[in-house]
Formats: sequence, C-alpha cells, structure tokens
Amino acid sequence: MSLNIKPFEILLLEDEPADAHLVRLSLTGARVHCNLHHLLDGREGLDFLHRKPPYQEAPRPDLILLDLNMPRMNGREFLEVVKAEEALCDIPVVVLTTSEVERDVEASYKHGASGYITKPVDIEQFSSAIAQLSDYWFVLTRLPRENKL
Repeated sequence: MSLNIKPFEILLLEDEPADAHLVRLSLTGARVHCNLHHLLDGREGLDFLHRKPPYQEAPRPDLILLDLNMPRMNGREFLEVVKAEEALCDIPVVVLTTSEVERDVEASYKHGASGYITKPVDIEQFSSAIAQLSDYWFVLTRLPRENKL
C-alpha cells in the first residue's frame, strides 16, 4: 500500500550557490519529502509569494529558509515585509545565515522569525543543523498545510 503524501513546499532565499546546494543535500539526507524552491534575493522571494511573473503557478510555501545577506533586497527587509502582510505573516520563516551578530538575531526575532540558525563552516555541522530543523518543523510541529494563496 503506497501513501500519496503531499511534499512540503520550502522557499529558500539564498544568493550563495554552494550554500543552496548544501541545504538541498541536507534536506535529502534528512529524508524531508519536499519541493525546494531556490531564489537569489528578497525581491524574487516577494514575486514568488505574490505569484508575479514568472511565478504565477508558485505554491504557497510551508516554510521559508532565509539568508540575511543578499543583494537587491536583503533578508532583514524581506522578513519585515512578509511579516507585515496579513496574507503572508503566518508562514514560518527560519533565518539561515552566517551572521552571529547579536543585533541580527534580536532583529530577526523582533520582526517575526520563527528560528535562527547560524550556518557552520563544517558540512557535517551544517547537515546536522538542517536535520534538527527538519525534525522540528516537519515531525514535531507538523507545519500547517493550509493553502491560503
């Protein structure tokens, strides 16, 4: 008997290709059944969420993984906009960044981040962090699966 389980939709906003590749590998290694949508900055992320061209068919993400330091619109600005919009504010956003600066951590939580993970340099630590993230969001909390957009 095979179960037809809908994959989780994850939006990854990350401008570094190597980090995006590590996230993809880590999610696969953690056996997270998901569709990973990778975009390079906050402007593209907002276009995706608002289903502007070329993202008219974009699914509503169950989770957003957000780098803080990106070109055009950085993660801080993106987080503020998303959490201020009624139609988007309930999407969990986990900051995934190299910044260990306390003001970045505090500002992220102040603006509605659901979590803050500092990207370790070591690939094993990175994979472990992603596995812990997936255990929390996809096993323990069972992200809400409403389709509001």
